Amino acid sequence: MRCPFCNADDTQVVDSRVNDEGDSVRRRRRCGSCDKRFTTYETADLRLPQVIKGNGNREDFKDEKLREGFFLALHKRPVSAELMEEALQHIRSKLLVLGEREVPSRQIGELVMAELRKLDKVAYIRFASVYRSFQDADDFRDALKDLK
Repeated sequence: MRCPFCNADDTQVVDSRVNDEGDSVRRRRRCGSCDKRFTTYETADLRLPQVIKGNGNREDFKDEKLREGFFLALHKRPVSAELMEEALQHIRSKLLVLGEREVPSRQIGELVMAELRKLDKVAYIRFASVYRSFQDADDFRDALKDLK
C-alpha cells in the first residue's frame, strides 16, 4: 500500500480489526519512510452479474428494478417489508454464488417467482401473469394447478 503522505511504497500494517458487522477490516498502517500513520479499510468487492435481456442486449444488474417488481407483485398483500428484504437478499446471494459474469433475465425472473411463491401465492400469480404473458383464463388455471 502506498503512503498517502509521501507516496512511498514501504508501509507496514500496525493493527488490524474486523468491524462490528464482520464485513470489513480496518487496518492501521505506518509508513517506513515518513513514519506517518494512516487507516485503510478492506471490503470484499462483490459484483452482481450483467443481465442479458430477451433481445440480447446487456445491462448492469439494477437492484431498483428487482425491488420494483417485488413491490408491484406484493402491492396490498400481507407481507412485511422485512420478509421482502430477505427474499431480495436471497436472490442477490444466489446470483453472486453463480459466479457468472452474465445471467439471462429469464433466470432472474425464475428466481423472483420462486421467492414470491414462498412468500405469497397471490403475488406469485400476479408476477407470473406478467412475466409469462398470460393470454387467457386457462393460463391462470394452469399456474394455480402448479401451486398445488
